[in-house]
Amino acid sequence: MNRAPEHPVGNPSPFYYMSLRMQDVTGDGGVLKEVLRPGLGNVIPSTATVSVHYSAYSEYTDKPFDSNVQRNMPRFLKVSEDITLLGMQRAILTMRKGEFSRFLFKPQYAYGKMGCPPRIPENATVLFEMEVLDFLDTLESDEYFSLSQAEQINYPLDKLLKVANTEREFGNHFFHKKQYEDAKDQYKKALSVFAHHQPVDEDEIQKIHSSKLLLFLNLSLMCLKLNAPSRALVYGEKALQIESKHPKALFRCGQACILLLEYDKAKDFLVKAQKLEPFNPDINCALVKLNSCYREWNLKEKEMCSRMFAATNLQK
Repeated sequence: MNRAPEHPVGNPSPFYYMSLRMQDVTGDGGVLKEVLRPGLGNVIPSTATVSVHYSAYSEYTDKPFDSNVQRNMPRFLKVSEDITLLGMQRAILTMRKGEFSRFLFKPQYAYGKMGCPPRIPENATVLFEMEVLDFLDTLESDEYFSLSQAEQINYPLDKLLKVANTEREFGNHFFHKKQYEDAKDQYKKALSVFAHHQPVDEDEIQKIHSSKLLLFLNLSLMCLKLNAPSRALVYGEKALQIESKHPKALFRCGQACILLLEYDKAKDFLVKAQKLEPFNPDINCALVKLNSCYREWNLKEKEMCSRMFAATNLQK
């Protein structure tokens, strides 16, 4: 709904001219919006957790009084709990992933009659520029983790799979931020949702296995990133228990074995992976690395044997 802005007394302000090209998203003129770059997908729901960049300005100022743009990937915030500024909350619920928009918040949607001196004047309209980096609908996840263990046992599988997927997506978010320990914890949290569920038929078993497979693969990768090859091998082998010819699982196990100096086992895993995906560059590079490790190992053994032989001759 668009409402014509009230013409100010005296000379119109910059915010007044800006408001002329903006959309009224609250119906009372309290939150006005201009889309600078459209987003994709669905509008963010009130049950979502979001990651946003924002910069906030008072009128007649070029420097923001608040901004998180310097943080490459700001933390996730629950729309209905963590975002306390009413205008920002209402604004986010009009946006989509990837969208960049400009908003004007009237005092009742911003900092009220008192403002927040000296940065924010009394009864001030403020400008927010916001970009949605990512969001996840955490409705089922929040619901599940608020239940008792007895209630979790009877939680429907379709919702349980959504919870696991949401937690995995959080893990992916931390992975892209290179926060590997946090990502690992999130993937383990996703796995935990299956601890109390007893599948009733083969179809449920397959659905659970599909979800677990992705988590075991991700956990194996995180352990490699964290220089924990023994744990990486454990998770890789758990993935292979679900799908014995999964190329990525074989590859992860091969990588772990190279780091553990178990070169014969590494070769076995990597050759099997290469047979499944002969043109996979990562697998082929790992085999080249393995051959190099073999050569270095053989050279060290020859040097060791030569030294032992020389020492024996000296004793004679």
